[in-house]
Amino acid sequence: MTEELASVRYLVDDVQAAVDFYTVHFGFTVRTDAAPAFADVVRGPLRLLLSGPASSGARATPADSHAAGRNRIHLVVSDLDAEISRLRDAGLSFVSELVSGPGGRQILLTDPAGNLVELFQPA
Repeated sequence: MTEELASVRYLVDDVQAAVDFYTVHFGFTVRTDAAPAFADVVRGPLRLLLSGPASSGARATPADSHAAGRNRIHLVVSDLDAEISRLRDAGLSFVSELVSGPGGRQILLTDPAGNLVELFQPA
């Protein structure tokens, strides 16, 4: 790899649905497509490894790890209100209310497999 990327593996039930979710709604680009087993998508320095049930990454995961975790990717946006409107208009729903704090504002949604995605606008 000539560039430095931070990689996060998300286990997904449907690789193509996950690819569509991240590319259509969040501007990721496809780097590798080996669906239905695996794909990876990139946005800036973030590489998401989308591992379907047949992938080696999913097979290496303990059998009692069924549910998505509370960890999440954190996507910084410049206009959170506009992003919320855009995504709601696209038919997506959120799993949290809009939360404000000293560092900024954030809201959570899930990908098709239930993995959390945080949209964050700095203060």
